Amino acid sequence: MKRINIALFSLMLLGVLFSCSKASINYTQSGNWVSRSAFPGVPMGNGTSFVIGNSAYVGTGTNPNDPNHRLTTMYQYQAAPINTTSPTGYDSAYGTWTQVADFIGSPRSNATGFTIGGLGYIGAGLANDGFTALADFYAYNPGSNSWTAIATIHDATKSYPRFDAVAFGFDTVAYVLTGTDNQYYFGDVWKYSPATNTWTQQPFMPGNPRSGACTWVYNGKGYLFTGTTPGSQWAIGSAAYDFWRFDPSLTVNQWKRLRDISNTDPGTYDDGYNNIIRSHGVGFVIRGTNTGDKGYLTLGANGSVYNYTWEYDFASDLWTEKTPYEGAPRTGAVGFGITLGGVSRGFVATGINGATGYSDTREFFPNQIYNQYD
Repeated sequence: MKRINIALFSLMLLGVLFSCSKASINYTQSGNWVSRSAFPGVPMGNGTSFVIGNSAYVGTGTNPNDPNHRLTTMYQYQAAPINTTSPTGYDSAYGTWTQVADFIGSPRSNATGFTIGGLGYIGAGLANDGFTALADFYAYNPGSNSWTAIATIHDATKSYPRFDAVAFGFDTVAYVLTGTDNQYYFGDVWKYSPATNTWTQQPFMPGNPRSGACTWVYNGKGYLFTGTTPGSQWAIGSAAYDFWRFDPSLTVNQWKRLRDISNTDPGTYDDGYNNIIRSHGVGFVIRGTNTGDKGYLTLGANGSVYNYTWEYDFASDLWTEKTPYEGAPRTGAVGFGITLGGVSRGFVATGINGATGYSDTREFFPNQIYNQYD
């Protein structure tokens, strides 16, 4: 039988204790999730969001207690200003949810949302029967609190319905891409121009076709990552690990492959990348953290339901694990970033896990130490 020398073990234990100093702080203390006002609608998942100005708009989705009851209700979230006189400098009030005009399309979940200029858009998605994919889109005007139907995703011969797609919204145009129709996974890209109310098919993205991916828009570029894919290239099982940046200002080579989000490189930088890949997670961008502008990914699933949170450094193309989401693990939440009073902030709301829907809203402070009582 193997034996351990007690004196040697004591020295090893002291080494471990001293290694847990502030200089090597555990990732679970790297960032703090703070509760905000709960989403006032039906606890739901697979909803959609977009941001106009300093307000987020969240709606559609499905009530897990009535799976055939998809939703059209919409709510506006207005964050409260940061309380700069507090001891931490990060505390703020809970924020306010206000119901706005219902989405005028048919009830749906797993839709796609984006913003162009001062209007928000929602479309595509999964119909109330839980099977049929949709292609119709609608624009929301916050000034008149009203919705208007716009063109469906189509070319001269047919429409291209889908759900679990993603989008990049820029100043004057948007791009909708990927998704599934319950039969195929897509890698096609569609450009929407509100000036002409037209969709134009673009070259396919070079990565794996997928659904349930995440996107960020940062400095005029779109970032696409995670998702479920049937392809064996750039995937582990059904989870895509390829990571892409899209630059709409270019006419050729618009897509650039970034470092993989799994441990695929012979180097050591990605040895800890063991739970980034997933589907149906959420993302947001926070500018001006202590170490620069960062993108965040949290929640989702890959075999099991996740609450793991990761931070992406746009400057170095590297990921760091952060404090896990402090609510229950889930999929189908919404994530959004808001800038208020010059401060960039990130939020997560709603979500679903089996027969349980959620209405909690939390804000992430990446520079704070974890506090379980927030």
